[in-house]
Amino acid sequence: MADIIQLLPEYLANQIAAGEVVQRPASAVKELLENAVDAGATQVQLIIKDAGKQLVQVVDNGQGMSPTDARMSLERHATSKIRTTDDLFRIRTLGFRGEALASIAAVAQVELRTKQRDQDTGTLLLVEGSQITSQQPVACPDGTSISVKNLFFNVPARRNFLKSNAVEMRHILDEFQHVALANPHISFSLFQNELEVFNLPAGKLSQRIVALLGNGYKEQLAQVEEVTPFLTVKGYIGKPESAKKSRGDQFFFVNNRFIRSAYLNHAVLTAYEGLLPKDTHPFYVLFLDLDPKSIDINVHPTKTEIKFEDEKTVYAIVRAAAKQSLGLHNMAPSLDFDGNVNFAPIQPLRLSGQEKNPFDDSFQPDALASAARAAAKSPGRPAAQDAYERQLPPRPTEQAKRDLEEFYKSLSQLSVPDVEHEATAVGVPVPTIVPLAPDEDLPADDGPLPGGLPLQAGFTAMPAAAGPPAPEPAAVPVVLPSASAAAASPELPLRESSTGPGNKVLQLHQHYLLVPVKSGMMLIDQVAARERILYEQYTQSLEREVSASQTLLFPRTITFTPQDFAILREVEESLRSLGFRFTDFGKHTIAVEGIPADVPARDEKELLEGLIEQFRTSAGPMRLDRREQMARALARRVAASASGARLSEREMTAIVDKLFACSVPNYTPDGRRTLVMLEMGQLQELFRK
Repeated sequence: MADIIQLLPEYLANQIAAGEVVQRPASAVKELLENAVDAGATQVQLIIKDAGKQLVQVVDNGQGMSPTDARMSLERHATSKIRTTDDLFRIRTLGFRGEALASIAAVAQVELRTKQRDQDTGTLLLVEGSQITSQQPVACPDGTSISVKNLFFNVPARRNFLKSNAVEMRHILDEFQHVALANPHISFSLFQNELEVFNLPAGKLSQRIVALLGNGYKEQLAQVEEVTPFLTVKGYIGKPESAKKSRGDQFFFVNNRFIRSAYLNHAVLTAYEGLLPKDTHPFYVLFLDLDPKSIDINVHPTKTEIKFEDEKTVYAIVRAAAKQSLGLHNMAPSLDFDGNVNFAPIQPLRLSGQEKNPFDDSFQPDALASAARAAAKSPGRPAAQDAYERQLPPRPTEQAKRDLEEFYKSLSQLSVPDVEHEATAVGVPVPTIVPLAPDEDLPADDGPLPGGLPLQAGFTAMPAAAGPPAPEPAAVPVVLPSASAAAASPELPLRESSTGPGNKVLQLHQHYLLVPVKSGMMLIDQVAARERILYEQYTQSLEREVSASQTLLFPRTITFTPQDFAILREVEESLRSLGFRFTDFGKHTIAVEGIPADVPARDEKELLEGLIEQFRTSAGPMRLDRREQMARALARRVAASASGARLSEREMTAIVDKLFACSVPNYTPDGRRTLVMLEMGQLQELFRK
């Protein structure tokens, strides 16, 4: 049998090697920017056209190269960074393998101009598919300019796999951001299609963070600095109130090289334990400096993964440094005893014609309690007992007002079965409550309900079965609703007229709904049910490309990072179809004027950040349509915002009815169950001996 193993042609070997290094235009951007930093540049310019598919150009004022070095830089495994094996364990430069330029030149048309400071002329090289087509002297400024044109021109299959311009530009921004953050002492600029996107002068790290990520971080930075013989940690973390739904603004640099590490990310998160709202992520830019011998960066083609010799010690130091910074900046949760709650001082009670002693037993310091007692007094009360006059204080703050309204609302919505259940549980006799006839008057000697709750208008109490008298509890002052308000909210009817199964829906632990059906009982997860209902509503809205929208009284401005703003532009059409209304309001900023009709107000920023984060991480083995992704993401976010809510009977009935009107009521869009059926046989089996 003839020999069949042969050496691959050089151009084919280069193309195969390029597949590991150059996966998309952003890969070329990363390699070229890192080469500029290694060359000692103080000014770096990045020029992009057509999201890097047409042109990626990096211009720097670094050391430049001689004609021989310029030609050698395009050869595989040619580098100026290392010479021996020992050098491999003392790496401080970003590049060292000598593969980047050779891999880029194998799949693109490259133009290289370079000049050293002590030379009168520079060198121009033209390369196409690893083949040098021209080399000649040229007049050019000091430094190096590399233009990568028509990426993957000779590998059509790879070019077809590139994403949309918005997606590719987002990846380019990521790489630009990593290098710019790691080197605040270098001036960077970015041009996209001849428009300037960033112009970052050299300065401090804090200035670079604000320039890259937005002015919102200006007052939210907490400095981190921890120096040990083994490891030095420096940088900034964000205050807890700056936490976002998206996890994009998290950066680790080891010896000035950007890395990704879930292990170190967990170390920072544990430092924030108890300080962050649910499902939010902190911001941080942390630099770790340690001996290169104690790490291995040669474990991944893109060099974004790293292995530590003693990762547990690194974890402990990073966690301690972050926690110490939070403590130094007084970010532990505390009570504010100095806050101005905007209450005017209570005026003392005054007797007609003379001043009442404020230390008298009948003196009431609480104006709200006094007002409640006055509203609840019986009609037959003698006028002589109303001898005191009271000047009420000015209206409290809006927050206090909302709290009181929620309190009274919860009392007015307390149903009779709830009162009976709670009273029976503690052994309090429950009076029988029957409605009065329309023309029947309320008796003058009506008494309070157990717990001091006065009877609502329209109900009277009959004596309950004889039993031991219960101790009289302290009176609870309650403002009674007016007669018109009581008439406007009658008791909800039972579900005989409902189209859904069963007659009575009960809520369990503010999370599940119990629905009796003919064959037994149905248990519904109210959050999962909402998600299925909203998903089908949003899907229909996206198909019609129109949806109901609620206009905000005051538009809200939201500023995004460049990466998140690029995602927003990518999904803008779908957001508008769902009911979002917004306009541009400056750099990376929008003014939200309207939101979908069923989305709670005041959650616009959190909702949009959550949608962007979910859209960023939703890519999986099964590629979904963009509108399908958006409908799923919004339904999940809006449904989760109502988790743990106490529902009225009408709301519970509506959820059950709408769920069974869905095309697939049994499951959420991602396959989780919305309901469980318990047959009568199963229930009976539970109680058999």
